[in-house]
Amino acid sequence: MSGIAWVHVGDLHLDEADDWQGLDRLREVVAQVNAQMGGADFVFIPGDNANHGTPGQYARMMEALAPLSLPWRIIPGDHDFEPGDLSNYEAAIPRTNRPETEVIAGHRCLFLDIVSAGAGGPDFRLTMHHRNRLAEELARAKASGEVPLVFMHAYPGDLAADGDTIARQFIDGEVAFVDTGHTHYNELLNDGRVLYGATRSTAQIEEDGGAPGFTIVCVQDRVVSWRFRRLDAPWPHVQIVSPGDVRLITRPTDPHQVPRPGAVEVMARLFGVDAQPVARAGETETPMTRGKDGLWRATVTLAAGLNAIEVRCGEGYDRIDCLVRDGHSIPKRRLPVAPGEDCHTIGAWPIAGIDGARLGPNKNGCGW
Repeated sequence: MSGIAWVHVGDLHLDEADDWQGLDRLREVVAQVNAQMGGADFVFIPGDNANHGTPGQYARMMEALAPLSLPWRIIPGDHDFEPGDLSNYEAAIPRTNRPETEVIAGHRCLFLDIVSAGAGGPDFRLTMHHRNRLAEELARAKASGEVPLVFMHAYPGDLAADGDTIARQFIDGEVAFVDTGHTHYNELLNDGRVLYGATRSTAQIEEDGGAPGFTIVCVQDRVVSWRFRRLDAPWPHVQIVSPGDVRLITRPTDPHQVPRPGAVEVMARLFGVDAQPVARAGETETPMTRGKDGLWRATVTLAAGLNAIEVRCGEGYDRIDCLVRDGHSIPKRRLPVAPGEDCHTIGAWPIAGIDGARLGPNKNGCGW
């Protein structure tokens, strides 16, 4: 199965009141993506784009996005709905950039509107249209052998109605990853069946000293990898895309997520460099080779248990903790509990850019 990679630019909150802080950072993101991220498939902008949903704020956003070399896709957030509808949002943004569904690299991407059915603010709801469309598209993905991915402004647990039902639809539809904004902080959830990610805002940042950046999300053979990059981080960017990290296991019998003992193929994506990386497992280092698909590969030998795998290229570095298990070992699994709720946070994960403090207005941060 082919892989997919995208850049997540956190909630922009574009506002003249803060001297367009988010706008300056968006321009820097666009510059870095153009210079270094040509191998990605698209850029995702997750809502709360214009802090007050005004035409002037959208005009500045469109101006900043105009030089972007990658396709970009956008959804609305509660701040976009501040005028009471999405007319300014829809007038400013071409339909091409705000599809409901799009198949990209064998992955069926579902872009949900969870704001226009509500009463404003955090009254998140799905319209009946989007609920029906979600069921239809998940069925199409299964019939076509595509991996479904969902893009929405907040977690199902934040929905004012039917959050548990929606999250169970994601489980039944075998959604690999749900990408969200809203939190203002970096976070990953694993409810045992579906992974959820949230990226810190581009403006209004409380964590990590207010440092802005963007997330690179990759899905390879249903293995999800997620890394936040600060704008001041050195290049190149190295990201192990297979096998999976133990924190992100949702399919424990899938050898791509939990490989068998012996020879294991490590795959990595590199951005911002054309140089050979090296994979390390235990005390053995193995130079990687690049395939026609652009992925770097090396075969390493892993024993049953937890194994550290590292890939390095210059200043670029990544590491995962890989669980290895015999094929006949079938883990016991309980029924899903509280799917799509943030009680399933994996907590701090420094190499991924997650400090676990939840410093944002929805949890432990100040009001905005």
